[in-house]
Amino acid sequence: MLLWTQTSRRHCKKPTSALSILIYTLVLIAVLSNSVLAIHGPAAFISKKSPVNMAAKTNNNNNDSSALRELKDTIKSQAAEIDRLKKELDKSGIAVKKKVKVPSGGHAHGGAADNEDILDYKEKSSFAVAYERVPWLALFLFSLSFTAVIMNGFEHTLSKQIELAYFVPLMAGHGGNTGGQAVGTVLSALSAGIITRQDAAKVIGKEATSGLIMGVMLGALVGPISHYVMGISKHVATVVSVTFPLLSTIAAFLGSSLPFVCVILGLDPAVIAAPAMTSFVDVTGLLCYFLIANQVFKAFGLEL
Repeated sequence: MLLWTQTSRRHCKKPTSALSILIYTLVLIAVLSNSVLAIHGPAAFISKKSPVNMAAKTNNNNNDSSALRELKDTIKSQAAEIDRLKKELDKSGIAVKKKVKVPSGGHAHGGAADNEDILDYKEKSSFAVAYERVPWLALFLFSLSFTAVIMNGFEHTLSKQIELAYFVPLMAGHGGNTGGQAVGTVLSALSAGIITRQDAAKVIGKEATSGLIMGVMLGALVGPISHYVMGISKHVATVVSVTFPLLSTIAAFLGSSLPFVCVILGLDPAVIAAPAMTSFVDVTGLLCYFLIANQVFKAFGLEL
């Protein structure tokens, strides 16, 4: 009996030991599995070549292809819209350029710059530009010849009072400068759309009044300087002081009115207004200068 018991214990220990090893093995596998799940997630147990993984990759590729196609379609539609907008801007830009006239930026005696369409202007040769402008310049040059007629008509006055000749260039230059300012201002306002033909009376009145004020101020300055500093006789200095307001008013009036006249007649004010103003101001200013001189000399009791 004792022998059987001992034998039984020996045989029972083996199964118990094997069972323990099995249990330990299962526990270890469970622990390792939990660790892998915690670190890599369920995808760690799916083979890279498994059907599930291949299907996931296929879905991802399809999604990427769909997103790429949508992005390409969006880019194409935006490019087409940009091209359409560029064409509309080009059309509107050309229309605006043809309407806009830019005034000259220099002295009035130099004339105004021809503000044609920029692209057309770049393509034109120097001969073409000169051919378009020379007829008007020839016409205004002919009108300037009247200054020689006026000088010849008042030759007797000049021979008696030679000091009058000193201020002839001064009068011509001042008239051109005053009128040039008016021409530039009006052309700029017309090109920008600030004023229209309906504003002509208001603009001309404003510029003429401004010219009168400037003439009074400059005449009050030039007359005394010419007499006390330059030694010019009092009666000639008086002629200069009195002529300045009238000359400035005439120049400002012509400089502001001629652009409107050109627009009404369908002519290009940028080409015509400035040289026309210069010619008219030189002739009328010189005539006013000598007429005023005759009256002032009579007031001073001088024989002519």
